[in-house]
This record gives sequence, C-alpha cells and structure tokens, in this order.
Amino acid sequence: MCLSKRVAVAGGLATLALSGCYVVPVAPDGSAYAPAVAVPAPYPANANAPAHAGAPVLPVAPAPSVLQARLYPSNDIATQTGMLAGTVTNFMTGKGRFQLDFKGETLVGEATRAPGEQAAGLANAYGERGTYMSCAYRMTTPYQGTGTCSVSNGARYQVHLGS
Repeated sequence: MCLSKRVAVAGGLATLALSGCYVVPVAPDGSAYAPAVAVPAPYPANANAPAHAGAPVLPVAPAPSVLQARLYPSNDIATQTGMLAGTVTNFMTGKGRFQLDFKGETLVGEATRAPGEQAAGLANAYGERGTYMSCAYRMTTPYQGTGTCSVSNGARYQVHLGS
C-alpha cells in the first residue's frame, strides 16, 4: 500500500511538473504577434562572407503607432464646438483604434482601410450618451493623412492625421 501511494504521488508530481501554460502575446486586434527573433548562424559558410550571411531573417510585424487627429470645423454647427483633438492608434494591419472627446463625451471606435485600398479608409466612433461620428480618410503615408468627419448632431469637420 505504501508503494502504490509513492507511485501515485510521484506520478502526480511528474504530471504537475510537465504540465504548463503558454502565454502568447496578442495584438489589440486579436491576432498573435509574429516573433521578432533573428537567429544568427554559428559561423559563416564562406570565410569571406559576413558573420550574419547565413542567418535566417524572420519577418517582424511593424509596431503600432499613435497618430494625432486634429478636427477643424467646416460648418456652423461644428464652429460652436470648435476644434477637436483625438488619437488614432494605427496597428499597421489595416485597422486602428479611433478615440476623441466631443463636448465632454468620449467617442471610441475603429478605423479600417477600405476593401482593396491601401490608403483610403473609414473611421467610426460612438459615445456613451449616443453621439456618433463617421469619417472618411486617405493616408498619404503610414503616418499622415486627411479626411472629413460628420457627427450625429450635424457638425462636419476636416481631419488631419499625424504630426
């Protein structure tokens, strides 16, 4: 009886020692980040080649960047509120997170590239009091762009993205 208890305890400890949990870093859009590790070769294949010549190069996903969004009034309703400021977090995947404050209400949503487009996209944000904003934009670089936005109260804005 004593031997079977020892075997059971040893088996249980081995099971606990060999079980594990994997932590996988996840991007804000739910996809797993690609590993950013380049493994160099232990020595060059050719004595005249640089030491990194045989090293495999793994693709690295671009890091997200936060773009400033400045919205300038383009009609009388928007002029009553004045200029707005917000941010767009560009995940470099064709999606982003759009956020700004409108009259004390935080509007949050997403920016998405238009299907088949590399530069044009749509952004929408919604607030806890029911205010919503819809924008159309065009990026001139991954870090700059322009567009127009309309708010549910009828206000219209010209938007500038980037620094």
